[in-house]
Amino acid sequence: MSTKVVVTGAAGMIGSNIVHGLNAIGIDDVIAVDDLTDGPKYRNLLGAKISDYFDKSDFYTRFARGEFGKVEAVLHQGACSDTMEHNGRYMLDTNYRCSKDLLDACQAQGVRLLYASSAATYGGSDTFREDPQFEKPLNVYGYSKLLFDNVVRRMLATSLSGKSAQVAGFRYFNVYGPREQHKARMASVAFHNFNEFREKGRVRLFGPYGGYNAGEQSRDFISVDDVVAVNLWFLQHPQKSGIFNLGTGRAQPFNDVAAAVVNASRGLKGEPALSLTELVTKGLIEYFDFPPALVGKYQCYTQADMTQLRAAGCDHRFADVTTGVTRYVQWLSQQPA
Repeated sequence: MSTKVVVTGAAGMIGSNIVHGLNAIGIDDVIAVDDLTDGPKYRNLLGAKISDYFDKSDFYTRFARGEFGKVEAVLHQGACSDTMEHNGRYMLDTNYRCSKDLLDACQAQGVRLLYASSAATYGGSDTFREDPQFEKPLNVYGYSKLLFDNVVRRMLATSLSGKSAQVAGFRYFNVYGPREQHKARMASVAFHNFNEFREKGRVRLFGPYGGYNAGEQSRDFISVDDVVAVNLWFLQHPQKSGIFNLGTGRAQPFNDVAAAVVNASRGLKGEPALSLTELVTKGLIEYFDFPPALVGKYQCYTQADMTQLRAAGCDHRFADVTTGVTRYVQWLSQQPA
């Protein structure tokens, strides 16, 4: 019997990689949901096997009416992910209300829900653990994600054991990897570094700020391949519910990303890898003054606490920056300019 699943945000970065990941484990009955107003996003689904496509404006009402028959799970990646979007009414309608209605429909039909939360729920915190005392979003995007996480928490706390369908939320940290070209300014640092190096022959990073030396501000960078792997692990473990950090558990500096991009690009031309000191000396990595507009609004450090994910039994091994970014640069180099 085939497994029918729904992926919302299916033409986006994480959604499209999940669709391809589902196909790789033999799940082809995939209903893709998205808004293709940005038409070129369709390219992210090229080569993927899907059974149907619906615009988001049509899907949610029809799903709530049970028009799609027996659906095993919804992998809900559809949201406004622009952290610079300040229209709170739009953000809450798109990220909170839509998700809440979907949760209600899933529970009514016994459909499992795996959904995208965000590390933006931590905002100004210096501790990244799934605990309300550390959740201090700095923008309405982070707040919209936290609001829904709290609905899920209440539901899981009050539901009788075994009486509710699986619900698992993933707080994505800094995701990079294939199929993000449509994201413009919201694309990953690795993506921007790659294009900057290809066009200008060097990568520029922030200079000293926040007590960190030049380029040493650090984030928990996670490959989209690892994000997909964890989503699929939960799909295959339907008894696991909760809200989980999805990073690597290892903060790495922006210098590591830039060095990986430059060295991987050099490697494609048969040139040897260089140390960070050599890359800076040769002008392949440069630094510029920290922008005044970002003072007080910038996270210098993020690192996911992975205790909850490991306690759930997920022992997936995450790629470090050098491994993941090198693989990504090789993929990017094969794409049409």
